[in-house]
Amino acid sequence: MSALPAPLAISLGDPAGLGPEVILGAWARLRSDNRAPPAFVVGGPSVLGHVAEMLGIDFPLVPIAEPDEALFASAAGLPVMAGLDAAWTPGAATRDGARLALASLQWATRFTLSGITSGLVTAPVAKSALAAIGWDYPGQTEFLADACGQPYRDAVMMLAGPSLRTVPLTVHMALAEVPAALTSELIMHKARIVAAGLARDCGIAAPRLAIAALNPHAGEGGKFGDEETRIIAPAIAALRAEGIDAFGPVPGDALFTPRMRATYDAALAMYHDQALIPIKALEVDEGVNVTLGLPIIRTSPDHGTGFDIAGKGLADPGAMAAAIVMAAEMAAARG
Repeated sequence: MSALPAPLAISLGDPAGLGPEVILGAWARLRSDNRAPPAFVVGGPSVLGHVAEMLGIDFPLVPIAEPDEALFASAAGLPVMAGLDAAWTPGAATRDGARLALASLQWATRFTLSGITSGLVTAPVAKSALAAIGWDYPGQTEFLADACGQPYRDAVMMLAGPSLRTVPLTVHMALAEVPAALTSELIMHKARIVAAGLARDCGIAAPRLAIAALNPHAGEGGKFGDEETRIIAPAIAALRAEGIDAFGPVPGDALFTPRMRATYDAALAMYHDQALIPIKALEVDEGVNVTLGLPIIRTSPDHGTGFDIAGKGLADPGAMAAAIVMAAEMAAARG
């Protein structure tokens, strides 16, 4: 991994959830493997202190006042920016914990937008807890798009693991609403963002994009629906005319076989579960949520707050470790 010009910022997430545990667990794993990039956690020193004691962490939490101190402090332990904190109440979200999660995210975003940090890694938040304190976003991705001054549609969610990358073209909506939401323009818009992101941040000069079908057997000539011929195929033809290596529509039951996965760099799925089920099945402990289409680098572990197991030392830090490494690799690719 190339040296980073600035550290990564890691937002704490909801302190009552798995965020603090997976951050510390990931850092311990990366340190033992000599793969820990310069990074720091934005806030939560006492929360992290309690969690470190519970987990028996054997490296220090290094207090810092400014982000640039993390370039040197990372060698000694995990740098933590002081000034933002709350009580640790594992498994029980509180208003103070939500305020800490929001402040950590806001400051980490400001640092990254200003170039003080190379990228942003976000731990999971509880959207209901944030809504209770007045936060009016569907999720962190939409918040980041707004902070970057871009429309939500430009912030494209890609789920990535060692053997698979998937992109849901429609995300949080009822399955019955998906056919009406699909358009050729939507497919083309997101495919362009994915192709550009893979080239810029992943070092793939000519990305290969597999476009999923919506219906069984890709509609089977219209017997099971006409979205493939009416919407998806024209979008693929237009993308290819632009020089983007897109192909399909590929039936969903064939798209994620080992042989098919070898033919593309990312699969664009028509709806949420079509994209997330294979990632969670194949990359359950290493899946990373990457936001493409923004001027900043943002990654996150592909799991939620896990309130039911928080504070029990059961969280697997693999996805957070992968998110930190991926953010560092993307930052190095951008230079």
